[in-house]
Amino acid sequence: MAIQIRQAERKDLEALGRLGAMLMHAHYALDRERFLTPGAGAEQGYASFLGTVIDSRDDCVFVAERDGVIVGYVYVALEPLSWKELRGPAGFIHDVAVAEDARRSGVASKLIEAAIAWLRDRGAPRVLLWSAPSNEAARRLFHKLGFRDTMVEMTMEL
Repeated sequence: MAIQIRQAERKDLEALGRLGAMLMHAHYALDRERFLTPGAGAEQGYASFLGTVIDSRDDCVFVAERDGVIVGYVYVALEPLSWKELRGPAGFIHDVAVAEDARRSGVASKLIEAAIAWLRDRGAPRVLLWSAPSNEAARRLFHKLGFRDTMVEMTMEL
């Protein structure tokens, strides 16, 4: 059951939509006010969104495939200098999603490593990502891979 990492293709959009909807449900469970409600059409909506970035020069989606089945993906992008965020150009890992039955098998690490290599090849000087403080397993993985804590997002509903 070897895991293969490759760039996503249009034929992968249905599986990516399922995993993206899974990610939406996980975020919504963390904070129902902060994150979008994963209602009907979430799978198609997320597939459509990822379909817009698959062909982009500055974005990339990698999939993890096991026995011909997509079990995870990572969405990464090159981001320009941002005065708003007070940071120089960077790579940004927007999504990391792994199917429940493929977790704790190295899939997320391989996906993140592929994203980092893609960014390095394009000259990105750093990689950023966001993680919920309560997502301890993900944060342990990110720390293990060399990430450090820098900012905490805070939200107030009006």
